[in-house]
Amino acid sequence: MSKRIVTVFGGSGFIGRHVVRRLAQEGAQVRVAVRDPETANYLRLMGGVGQIVPVPTDISDTASVANALVGADQAVNLVGILFEARKQRFQSVHTDAAARIADASQTAGLRQLVHVSALGADTKSDSLYAQTKGLGEAAVKRAFPEATILRPSIVFGPEDGFF
Repeated sequence: MSKRIVTVFGGSGFIGRHVVRRLAQEGAQVRVAVRDPETANYLRLMGGVGQIVPVPTDISDTASVANALVGADQAVNLVGILFEARKQRFQSVHTDAAARIADASQTAGLRQLVHVSALGADTKSDSLYAQTKGLGEAAVKRAFPEATILRPSIVFGPEDGFF
């Protein structure tokens, strides 16, 4: 039996590094879809030789997202921002990228997609953050109806960016 391949979008972030480590411990081949693979090389040490591989991925580009999913069995979307800066906008990250990842996951025939959203995600919220998280969830459900959507509250711990 071949190893399951899991693509983790946002795998170099605070939650991502823990997800990547856990998947590697479970024996998965982990593909970490990140903007800059060089900054994610530290993740390689969490698994066996060649088990964890950072791959360059532009979440605003359909072909790039699809490429990160080639041959994968499962995907996890952990991409998110807490505030807007430069080109990083809530709509493009929380909604558009979530839709792109879900569409590509469905097209690639993945058996599972886990999408991490946020507590309070609501398309009718006064908060743009919560609105775009809610719109992202809706887009994921449209594209990949069987997706698992998680809504954590504030996540913090050693090495987080919260404190």
